[in-house]
Amino acid sequence: MLKACTVEIALALWLSLVVDARGQAIDIALAKKEGKVVVYGSVVPQAMEELHKNFELKHGIRVDYWRGSSTAVAERAQSEWRAGRPAFDVVESSWDVMALMKKEGIFAPYVPPSSQSFADQFKEKDALITPWRILPISILYNTELVKAADAPKSLEDLLSSKWKGKISMPDPSRHTTTAKFLWNLEKLMGPKWREYVRGLAKQQPLLLESLAPVTPAIIKGEAQVGIAYIKFVKQYKGPVSYVALDKYLSDPNHLALGAKAARSNAGRLYIEYAVSTEGQRMIAQDGEFVLAPGVYPPIQGAEKVTPNMIPMDNPTEQEAKNLSSEFRQIFFAQ
Repeated sequence: MLKACTVEIALALWLSLVVDARGQAIDIALAKKEGKVVVYGSVVPQAMEELHKNFELKHGIRVDYWRGSSTAVAERAQSEWRAGRPAFDVVESSWDVMALMKKEGIFAPYVPPSSQSFADQFKEKDALITPWRILPISILYNTELVKAADAPKSLEDLLSSKWKGKISMPDPSRHTTTAKFLWNLEKLMGPKWREYVRGLAKQQPLLLESLAPVTPAIIKGEAQVGIAYIKFVKQYKGPVSYVALDKYLSDPNHLALGAKAARSNAGRLYIEYAVSTEGQRMIAQDGEFVLAPGVYPPIQGAEKVTPNMIPMDNPTEQEAKNLSSEFRQIFFAQ
C-alpha cells in the first residue's frame, strides 16, 4: 500500500512540475494560467497545424503563431527587442539568424528534458538554442523524365554533360543556405570543392531565388534534376523523388525561449512538447526530418538518411560576404 502511494505521489509531482537539465522548472499550472504562448517561426503554418492543435488539446494553452522567412523572423524579433517590447515567447528559425539573435541577448538558457536524447553533434553547448528539426539536402529529380536507373548517383554526377542545362538550384550569390551548402562541400570533397562549384556553374543551371521553387521547376519539367531539401518530396505533389547519397549535408533549425518572455512557463512547455517524441512525430508527418531517435518522416528510405546527416558549419559574416562575391563571379562571369 505504501509503495502504491509513493508511486501516486511521484506521478502527481511529475505531472505538475517538469524540471530540465539546468534545474529550470516548468510549472504546468502556471503555464496553463498564462493561457497562451506566442511563437515566431519559419515553418509554414500547415506543417505546424497538427503540433499546435495537439499541444492546445493536451495543455489548454493557445498557440499564437506568426510565420515568416528566417530573415523576417529575425528582423521582427530584433526590432521588438531593441524597442524594449518583445511580444514573442518562443522563436524558431535557422542557425544563422538564431546566432545573430543570441549575440543580442534575446534568448534565455533552457534545456528541454526530451532533447537530452538527441545526437550530441547537433546540440548547442550554451543551451540558448535547441535543435528540433534538420533539413538534409540531396539531388531531386523528375521521375517521369528521368528513370531511377539513369538518375545521378552522386553530386559529382551532376557534372556529366547529360545534365547541362537541366539542373535547377538557388542562386548561391543571393541565397545564403545554398552558399553555405557549397562551402560545406569541403566536408565531402576536400580542397576540390571549389573546382566542383566551377564545374557546376558550367552546367548552366536554372538559378532560382531560394530552395522552395526548385521542386516546382522540376515537377513542371523546367529542369530534370535539382539541388533541394529531401522533405520537398513529401511536401510537393508531383513526379519527384530524391537520390540516396552516402552523406547528406544538413541544416538544423532551432527553438529558443525569449529572455523576456511574458509567458515563460508556457514557452518552456511548448519547446519541451516540440522536442518530445510525441511532438516530433507530428512535425515529421509533413516530411520534416527530426532529431528524436527512431522518428522518421513518411519518405522512402528516410531511416537511412538520418544516420548519414552531417550538420553544416556556418561561415562568419565576413566569410558569407566573400562567398557571395566569389559565387557571383563563378556563376555570372562565364
